[in-house]
Amino acid sequence: MRVPAAAIHFPDEDREEILRRIDECLKSGQLTLGSIGKELEAEFAVAHASPHAIAVSSGTSALEIPLRVLEASRGEVLVQTNSFFATAAATLSSGARIRFVDCDPATMALDPAAVEAAIGPDTVGVVTVHIGGYVPPSVRELQRICEEHGLWLVEDAAHAHGSSLDGQMAGTFGVAGSFSFYPTKVIAGGEGGMIVTADDRIAEEALIYRDQGKASFLTNDHTRLGYNWRMSEPHAAIALSQMRRLDEFVAHRRRIAARYDELLADSPLRPLEIPSNSTCNYYKYIAFLPEGVDRAELKQRLRSEYQVALSGEVYEAPLHLQSVFAPYADGPLPGAEELCARHVCLPVSAIMSEEQADLVVESVHAALAS
Repeated sequence: MRVPAAAIHFPDEDREEILRRIDECLKSGQLTLGSIGKELEAEFAVAHASPHAIAVSSGTSALEIPLRVLEASRGEVLVQTNSFFATAAATLSSGARIRFVDCDPATMALDPAAVEAAIGPDTVGVVTVHIGGYVPPSVRELQRICEEHGLWLVEDAAHAHGSSLDGQMAGTFGVAGSFSFYPTKVIAGGEGGMIVTADDRIAEEALIYRDQGKASFLTNDHTRLGYNWRMSEPHAAIALSQMRRLDEFVAHRRRIAARYDELLADSPLRPLEIPSNSTCNYYKYIAFLPEGVDRAELKQRLRSEYQVALSGEVYEAPLHLQSVFAPYADGPLPGAEELCARHVCLPVSAIMSEEQADLVVESVHAALAS
């Protein structure tokens, strides 16, 4: 590929430092719940302006643990339908009933009006998703709705490391936020996730839940139905190295996004509009296709004829249309169905060049024209 769909960046000095830290933990025998994980938690908390950050095994567990602490199993949770499988899977695994809610066609974000209309007598909370790393102004409306109805708000911020709205960091708008360190993410830890919260109880309970529900590391008294949701020290070393380059990575992604904005000013592709008060990390650069374009054919032609790979969609099909969640679907959700079908994600990475961005747009325009 002349332009790959994604690229992970570990400079030579970072790889050397990661290997040194891993060697230290191998010598010590502390392969989990050690000093590297604590260091990562401390730095992540500072970077995201959160009193607490708890490292866990994945972005999925980073979402399920707060839902368990919040006793989501007591009722129904409203979940944004244009999200990844894990958003709904974590909700169901927490014991909650689930109701899928539509997104706003203008923003791809959870639609506050649809949330308000979906609230019922058994609703206990809402899970919103910062798609592509974009924190929309409508999250303030979600806060208001949840407060008025006595509901909690949890953020699936798996895409949103370093993103913010009006200077407030992703993950801090609700009672808890969950992040992922999966290899495709802005911070690539191999595996792993992070919970951020200002709620002391959620933070304390998360430490118990992530370690098989044990009251403390040195006891065999299990007080919660937890699981093996620990992050290993080698994964923490990788994520910590990436964490220390977060500002650099986000700044570079924003430069590539600005180049795309410039090149697409008069394009048949319509970029997702990001308002100036929202600082997006551009985990994904989202644009909408003209009507009638076959997305699968376009992507195949870009790969085979131009050696350009588009990133995966966010997402190709909404959750309520996926087979595994058919029992929980409750009629059509037209906003998500349309947007999921019509958007593409142009490649962005921490090392992508502006020349590559130019090639992407030239190739897309040529493929659309032909």
